[in-house]
Amino acid sequence: MTRPISASLARLSSRQKQILLLALLAVLAAFPYLGPGQANIDIAANCCAYAALALGLNIVVGFTGLLDLGYAAFFAIGAYSYGILNSYQLHPPWSPAWAPLEAIGFVAKLGIGATASVHFTFPFWLMLPVSAMIAAAFGIAFGAPTLRLKGDYLAIVTLGFGEIVPIVVRNWSSLTNGAEGLNGVGPPSLFGTSFGIDSTPYYYVGLGIVLLLLFISLRLKPSRIGRAWMAIREDEIAAAAMGIHTTRLKLLAFAMGAGFAGLTGTFYIAKLQTATPDMFDLPVSIMVLVMIVLGGLGSVWGAIVGAVSLQLLQAWFLPELSALVQSLGNALRSPFLSNLQLTSASELIFGIILVTMMLYRRDGLVPVSRNEIRLSFAEQDAAVSRGAAPAIARLTEATATAARAHAPAALAVRDLTVRFGGLTALKSVSLAVPANGIVAVIGPNGSGKSTLFNSITGLVTPSGGSIDFAGTELIGQRPDQISRHGIARTFQNIRLFPTLTVMENILIGQHAHLTAGPASIVLGLPRVRAEEEEARAFVMELLAMFGNRLIPRIDQGVAQLSYANRRRVEIARALATRPRLLMLDEPTAGMNPAESLELAEQIAGFRAMGLTILLVEHKLDVVTRLADNVIVLDYGEKLAEGPAEAVRRNEAVIEAYIGRGSVIGGTIDA
Repeated sequence: MTRPISASLARLSSRQKQILLLALLAVLAAFPYLGPGQANIDIAANCCAYAALALGLNIVVGFTGLLDLGYAAFFAIGAYSYGILNSYQLHPPWSPAWAPLEAIGFVAKLGIGATASVHFTFPFWLMLPVSAMIAAAFGIAFGAPTLRLKGDYLAIVTLGFGEIVPIVVRNWSSLTNGAEGLNGVGPPSLFGTSFGIDSTPYYYVGLGIVLLLLFISLRLKPSRIGRAWMAIREDEIAAAAMGIHTTRLKLLAFAMGAGFAGLTGTFYIAKLQTATPDMFDLPVSIMVLVMIVLGGLGSVWGAIVGAVSLQLLQAWFLPELSALVQSLGNALRSPFLSNLQLTSASELIFGIILVTMMLYRRDGLVPVSRNEIRLSFAEQDAAVSRGAAPAIARLTEATATAARAHAPAALAVRDLTVRFGGLTALKSVSLAVPANGIVAVIGPNGSGKSTLFNSITGLVTPSGGSIDFAGTELIGQRPDQISRHGIARTFQNIRLFPTLTVMENILIGQHAHLTAGPASIVLGLPRVRAEEEEARAFVMELLAMFGNRLIPRIDQGVAQLSYANRRRVEIARALATRPRLLMLDEPTAGMNPAESLELAEQIAGFRAMGLTILLVEHKLDVVTRLADNVIVLDYGEKLAEGPAEAVRRNEAVIEAYIGRGSVIGGTIDA
């Protein structure tokens, strides 16, 4: 089997990668002087435009997992922003108020006297960022009410938006000149020299835009924001539980993708010096989507490879192949082959490429590179070691700081009721978790334990009652807000981010405690680097608490881990949020007795670090070993409460678990 390109590149040293990149840049810089001709330089400039579009859509679809079928709408907004402000479409009457803009070259006066009018000549170099900001503003305005939708519903809404914009452009003739399009759009100029229709300067501008957007994408992807985007893509519920404001981060991704498209639109219309609504219809959105699927969803370099490949296919390979087939048809005297135009079937070909990639190579031509970490025999055969003290001291310090800033961690649930239609999942449940205590919630399957956890962490909105944590009412708050109050949780069914590594999963837990924003990340400010290094050091301390279970696997994808190690990663991720209340939903499920005992000892150690723990567990020996107090739920109601030994002998509890008459020695056996 052929080794993927990304896997081969991943094995290169940093020095080798730098040399390869410099060689590629040298070839691209010299391309116009290698004698390709104006037509091929123009094709290369178009490749740059579509590569820029693909990089923008890759943020939305590849990083964040938002299926946008109307991406070309933002391309159109950027194009028409520049076209309207640098053409003869608008010509308001002249007045002295326009004189300051005339002085700086943004407008020109046409005619004299009362008939004088304004000609807009906003410069190309200014309109590049301005168009990006205009498109981003439209992205925010459109995304704010719609990005709460998911999956197919979001795709349908974006499809509608993608259709609305060209319709508006066709019908707002006074602004856009309607279906006839904008003509006479001014070409860029540099140092007083107009680009005119020469393809070479446009190629270099396009190449510069691609390099800029590539740099931004490569800076954002491994950052706090990039990890949050990928967490949303993998599991939005788990992302929110880790303190990520999912709506805000999705809106940021949508705005940045729109900004990339708006900037590219300005470049594209300046090169063509005309714009029509047909240039921004649905097929353009689909083509860009196929580009990032072909290159590899989430792969920055893959987006560029996919865009260049499809653009060369459409602009060079299909015309050449059509000419060859037509020549063959003439030789064979076949009217069908003589008149065949493969370029007119490009949308069909794109569809075939999309289906083929989904069936046979879902990761794309340049998939996101993941080194396959192979542990040495010594690492695989090493005896299990216990946790290290530094992490305990570090986490205890964070917990103590939180306790000084707020009231001591204590949870009080009063008369909590949750209904799903006609089904009552919880009915007037009350419980208290004292600070630095361990309370266990047990009960048969379907008794409401997970619903209780989901209500406390904001994933389910209760129908009534109160949930108070350290003096703060939690009902009505978002999961990310509840996480920021100091509540962390694991899930009954492990909810890690499967395509990310152990390190990346646990770093996501620190999202709310990191402060780097998009601008500071792209600029690579020293404080951002220091913050990231400190976050990674804290992850290593957390992993040391699990001995040598996880540290050798730090760069492995979590999907490669054993079930027990995935559970340990999930607990470490929850601890990375620096909680005061740790909620563990069946943490020892799927573990053998030795692993269950080991984890139980570690949970007891968490209390020594100052944490308060609310535990759901089916293994009663673990509950007996850990819990100060046990609460039993059955059919959504509290059946019993008390010390573990007393609860095990409670007849009502025994009946709920194994039925009357099946009691062995008057207790529930573990």
